[in-house]
Amino acid sequence: MRTINRAKLTLVGAGPGDPELLSIKGMKTLFDADVVIYDALVHPDLLLYAPQAELIFAGKRRSHHHLRQDEINQLIVQKALEKGHVVRLKGGDPFLFGRGGEEIAFAQQYGIDTGFVPGITSATSVPATAGISLTQRGISDSVWVVTGTTSNGHFSAGLLLAAKSKATVVILMGMQNLEKIVEAFQNERKSDTPVAIIQNGYLPEQKEIIGRLSTISALVVQHQLANPAIIVIGDVVEKSGQHQSIFAQVESFYQAHVS
Repeated sequence: MRTINRAKLTLVGAGPGDPELLSIKGMKTLFDADVVIYDALVHPDLLLYAPQAELIFAGKRRSHHHLRQDEINQLIVQKALEKGHVVRLKGGDPFLFGRGGEEIAFAQQYGIDTGFVPGITSATSVPATAGISLTQRGISDSVWVVTGTTSNGHFSAGLLLAAKSKATVVILMGMQNLEKIVEAFQNERKSDTPVAIIQNGYLPEQKEIIGRLSTISALVVQHQLANPAIIVIGDVVEKSGQHQSIFAQVESFYQAHVS
């Protein structure tokens, strides 16, 4: 009979989508798990590293919650006390808009040991798949990473401050508020400021479009992009070498369909 381990919660970052981007420590932690509670953006191949564990889907995407956050918190505590080591497997990095801090704090209230294995965040890795370096000497020396939607579904006030800066801005969970985002940035920056949107980063169905503040909304409609997607705003988008010809195509599209 297997001895139940002391109640423990470990948050593990699953990375941006490619299962090979899980860390070695993350893989070892999964192998040690008694229970794995995983989200919708987690690649299913990662669950193969926990063949002995009870697997619980807690998928969360906008307006489609398999379990509410308070239910997930309670489930973590229940399973940890019943079975021992619970691994909370979350896409990207759990401490960047992943509510990882909330889940750890809740578990600690019940005397549960906690640990953390960071993951590769989509905020920096997904733009790289499109050849975008978020910082580049002489172009951008800083980056803002902001959410496009707050936990209560509202437009993030932090975006208004980001728009006033000269930094590269990376926006997560922002597609549902794209029109408001474009308006906010057009009020502070030039209409020809470059914009990239990358959907389903690191997955076979990855799609990307390159445009400007003045054209990006029309391009999104044309190419039917939606969440999960990363929005990148700033001159680094245009300066990435592989996008020079793309911008020429965007200008042609704009002249033909928008002007």
